[in-house]
Amino acid sequence: MTSAGTPAGAVRTATVRAWRNLRWYLREFTGEARWDDYLAHCAEHGHTPMSRYEFERRRADAAERNPTSRCC
Repeated sequence: MTSAGTPAGAVRTATVRAWRNLRWYLREFTGEARWDDYLAHCAEHGHTPMSRYEFERRRADAAERNPTSRCC
């Protein structure tokens, strides 16, 4: 029998799933995942990626130029 078949295994599985979902949500909500998407895009198209600082600076500038409804 696997550990997922026991009550402790089920709790562990649910905890791991909840943690992964929370991590995904926070990365999407904060924009952290956009960096990974950008790196994947550069690798797919053979571009040299800009630095993380430059990427975040451009993203912040674009957000200031095109404001959307936000809390602050």
